[in-house]
Amino acid sequence: MQGRVASRMPRIVVVSENSIQDIHDDMGVSFDRMRLVPVGVDPDLFRPMPEVARVPYRLITTASADVALKGLSYLLEAMAKLRTEYDVTLTIIGKPRDGHSADLIDKLGLRPHIHFVSGVSDERIVELYAESDLAVVPSLYEGFSLPAIEAMCTSTCLVATDGGALPEVTGADGETVLQCPAEDAGARHGDPSRARRPRVAGPHRRGRSTAGGGALELEALRPAHRGPVPRGPRHAREHREAAQERAVGLRC
Repeated sequence: MQGRVASRMPRIVVVSENSIQDIHDDMGVSFDRMRLVPVGVDPDLFRPMPEVARVPYRLITTASADVALKGLSYLLEAMAKLRTEYDVTLTIIGKPRDGHSADLIDKLGLRPHIHFVSGVSDERIVELYAESDLAVVPSLYEGFSLPAIEAMCTSTCLVATDGGALPEVTGADGETVLQCPAEDAGARHGDPSRARRPRVAGPHRRGRSTAGGGALELEALRPAHRGPVPRGPRHAREHREAAQERAVGLRC
C-alpha cells in the first residue's frame, strides 16, 4: 500500500536522508520528488536540568508499541545481565501491554525493577530524562528517532543502535552517542553509573550531547535473529512479520 501511494504522490516530505534512500530503493520513488524536512523537539522545553539529581543505575527508554523492530526485548535481556552486578532500574515511557515484552519481563524477573509512565506532561518527561543515568534506543530500524533527540536535548547520556537513520540523528559514536551495531550489538559491559555526564554543544547544535570517553559500556543489545538487519520500509515489514511469527512460536 505504501509503495502504491508513494508512486502516485507528486511530492513527498521525508524526515531523514536514510529514509529518502530507502524509499528510493524499496519503492522506486525518484529523488527529485522527495524533500528532506527533519522533525525535532522544542529546545526550550527539552533542556538540561542540572538541579535534578540523577538516580544511579536508572535507564530510560520509549516503547510506543510492542513491536520487534523497537528492540525492547533486547534491552530487557541486557538489563537482566546488568542486574547480576548492578542495581539497574528502567523507566519505560509508554503503556504496559500484553504481549512478548510483558511475558519477557516476567520471565526475567524484572517486573519490580521496571516503571511504566504514560499520560504525563512533556515537562514531566523532561524531568524523567534528567533523573536517569542514561537513555537507550535499542531499535533495529528507525526512520528518525524523537526519543534520541529528546535525550540529547536534556543532556542525558545516550546509548543507541545504528539501525536505519539513527547514526544520522545521533551523530558520531563516542562523541554524541555510545553506539551499538543493530545487527550484533554485542557485549559492552561496565558500570552504568560511571558514564561521563554529557554536555550540550553550542547553540548551533543544541540537543547534541557529548558522551565520548566515559567509562560506560552497556551489556549486549544482541538481537536473537541471525539474518541481516532490515534496512528499508519493505525490509522492516518483512522482518517485523518474521519476528512476530517467532514470538508466537515462543509463546505456544
